[in-house]
Amino acid sequence: MDIDPRQQSAQANYKLLTNLVVPRPIAWVTSLGEQGQVNLAPFSFFNALSADPVLLGFSVGCYEDGRLRDTGVNILRHHEFVVHMVTEDFMDVMNLSATDFPASRSEVEICGLRTQPSLHIQVPRLPDVQVSMECRLYKHIELGKNLLVLGEVLMFHVQDERVGERLHIHDFYPIGRMGSPSRYCRTDHVFDVPRITYEHWCKESEDQNRS
Repeated sequence: MDIDPRQQSAQANYKLLTNLVVPRPIAWVTSLGEQGQVNLAPFSFFNALSADPVLLGFSVGCYEDGRLRDTGVNILRHHEFVVHMVTEDFMDVMNLSATDFPASRSEVEICGLRTQPSLHIQVPRLPDVQVSMECRLYKHIELGKNLLVLGEVLMFHVQDERVGERLHIHDFYPIGRMGSPSRYCRTDHVFDVPRITYEHWCKESEDQNRS
């Protein structure tokens, strides 16, 4: 089937895009509200973008009335935020934090989560989450009704037991977003496929030609 996004509504394109570009990691983001309350919200239009500088990117949408969502407003105001990776043990509270609470309410308090001061920014992090990354706003780009936030990672926080030799990460299985509105996946089934060098490919091709 050929589907032209120009012939569809934005809602239809959102549904199609979020069900095809999968799985997507979830950025669980803390930011500071205008009165200092800690805002917490999940975003699945998210990924790693660069290692030098170390950049993450995620997209913040708008409310139905066109206002930018609270996380975007907070980041534009303070230029700081923390991205947490969501594992299955935090699935229920992550889902609760996606509720459209008023900006004056702290999702962290509603969800009963602990916070801890960050090392380089004012926004606190969630110390019970396996992985969190302190970020400073690097750049923001308006994409239609969305705000693309690029954050430079100033500090990684990873539970000690997850980190092995040469920074290999062990037993870390964040959940992935599989589709709108409420489909997710586990990532605990993994497999390894070594990369093939050009020299190896040439040798294999020569061996096949000889046989």
